[in-house]
Amino acid sequence: MTLIKSISGIRGTIGGKPGDSLTPIDVAKFAAAYGTWAKTNSESNTIVIGRDARLSGPWISSIVSETLRCLGFNIVDLGLSTTPTVEMAVVWEKAAGGIIITASHNPGQWNALKLLNANGEFVSERDGKKILVLAKKENIEFVDVKHFGSYRQDNTYIQKHIDAILKLPLVDIEAIKAKDFNVAIDCVNSTGGIALPLLLKALGVKKVAEFYCEPDGHFPHNPEPLAENLSFISNEIAKGHYDLGIVVDPDVDRLCFVNEDGEMFGEEYTLVAIADYVLKHTPGNTVSNLSSTKALKDVTEKHGKQYIASAVGEVNVVTAMKKNKAVIGGEGNGGVIYPELHYGRDALVGIALFLSHLAKYGKSISMMRASYPNYVISKNKIELTPEIDVDCVIEKIKEHYAKTPMITVDGVRFDFDAGWVHLRKSNTEPIIRIYAEADTHATADNLAHKIIADIKEVLDTNACLLR
Repeated sequence: MTLIKSISGIRGTIGGKPGDSLTPIDVAKFAAAYGTWAKTNSESNTIVIGRDARLSGPWISSIVSETLRCLGFNIVDLGLSTTPTVEMAVVWEKAAGGIIITASHNPGQWNALKLLNANGEFVSERDGKKILVLAKKENIEFVDVKHFGSYRQDNTYIQKHIDAILKLPLVDIEAIKAKDFNVAIDCVNSTGGIALPLLLKALGVKKVAEFYCEPDGHFPHNPEPLAENLSFISNEIAKGHYDLGIVVDPDVDRLCFVNEDGEMFGEEYTLVAIADYVLKHTPGNTVSNLSSTKALKDVTEKHGKQYIASAVGEVNVVTAMKKNKAVIGGEGNGGVIYPELHYGRDALVGIALFLSHLAKYGKSISMMRASYPNYVISKNKIELTPEIDVDCVIEKIKEHYAKTPMITVDGVRFDFDAGWVHLRKSNTEPIIRIYAEADTHATADNLAHKIIADIKEVLDTNACLLR
């Protein structure tokens, strides 16, 4: 069993003992800590909640809402919703914040609380640490029964979200209608199965084959939208009946596309293509994290603007976007942030912008992909055990490559002649991630495996065991 408490929120597997996994006690404690923090940061007494379709979602949602009501908050419950929808609803409701009950790309035995501030954005590292302290000290005071908050359900916000997307100047509904796209979608039996059909219909896409669109929480495959998990839709599209495929994760903040031949467009290139379209019409800077493809930098510089790399994590990308006045940004995992709508990863606005781009491009999606610089990222990870000091491991690797150009904003990224390698500890899982990018699969894999071998050598010495 696993329970991870971080500045991002609380995430864990369901069942087991309190403190070791995500139990009702842990959910209540963390929700109370968040509510106590929210009271000191906003005059509003409203909090918005929503969830993906995981089987554990209903009971977690109930505990969260009732705990917050006992702190005096009025709850607006969007029910089955998407992460970006909840983010936007926080602003529209003028709420003190929001909680999304989702473990994002993690398998179905996981769930989590994603925490938002009054701007509908993820809480900062500083505020996240405050919430962790409150949860640990349990310095929480509940209201008496006469001052419990209210509770109401509101299932209108996905449509409101879609309506806001349709009003964006760069979303060209007429161009999309004219192309008469034939689209296949995979929504992993979560809330994308509600949102995507509504969006595509509103965009004028009449031919939509829906796969795994029943939001019952029974994920038919690993829900992370990676090529190795998408064999069904890839094989279906390869039969030759579709112009493209669209895949989202359970909470609809990650997006990837499938070419008309069944090959993957590449999750790294979701943001690249959408940025290319946005930059053609609204020139400006771009931001992605250190683990994202260099292709975004290439495309940005082609348009005469500046690319900025941030630390991994949506809150870090958003901070860099605001600081550098970026018109588009996100993460190479298929997360698109379009500030014209809101500062959050949003697969729905990504779909609308991508289809507008593809419609105007006038050629196939595979030809569009071929028009961008071709890099390959090798994504690897090493699972950790509790006695390992991860920071020590990373420091040892930095010492080993002391003469190599490196960026230490987030873990460490080494820039070799053949490509780059980024290693960092995850905030959401007990692992070290090792990403490498180069011109070919073989080169990227070789770079990554060399670093992995170096890490294993450090671990074998027992030099980084916690005392």
